[in-house]
Amino acid sequence: MTEETSYWDSQAATFDHEADHGLLDPQVRQAWRRLLVAELPAAPAAIADLGCGTGSLSVLLAAEGYAVTGLDFAPQMIRAARAKARAAGVSARFELSDAAAPTLPAASFDVVLARHVLWAMPDAGDALEAWLRLLLPGGLLVLVEGRWSTGAGLTAQEAGQAVLRHRTDATITALTDPALWGAQVTDERYLLVSRR
Repeated sequence: MTEETSYWDSQAATFDHEADHGLLDPQVRQAWRRLLVAELPAAPAAIADLGCGTGSLSVLLAAEGYAVTGLDFAPQMIRAARAKARAAGVSARFELSDAAAPTLPAASFDVVLARHVLWAMPDAGDALEAWLRLLLPGGLLVLVEGRWSTGAGLTAQEAGQAVLRHRTDATITALTDPALWGAQVTDERYLLVSRR
């Protein structure tokens, strides 16, 4: 087990304490539901949730009728995601795999979704190539990223440029609504959607 995997395994028990990670607050959960469903094709579209963590978005979207496959490289995160899906009574598939090189079948998903994952990839360009291979023709890439107050992350411009090396569009929307985060935010957080 790598040091990075061990770190994320150690975070699994408390990961959902952050409002936007666990979506435990109904207002936060509803804000994420509204944001994502407005961009996604109609259910039951197939969604790959890469770097799914404890599966909060996977479970949220499975409850909306989507066919969701969540993927994470930390075994404890996958265990938590499976338990969350069972507790919610929804069907979502969770697989242990590295988002940098996902072991999912090519051309099998209508949507590739990744929240707070691209910035952590060893090579964002390589990761995007691997992610885009998962999409069916006309598939949708949905990224939630940011440049956080800690200095970590990607600016919207950096993420947009990375996507535009592989796609012809990248629409970026600032995510400043406190309902998404459970509090006011002062750093840069955004949604990037690429349709082609």
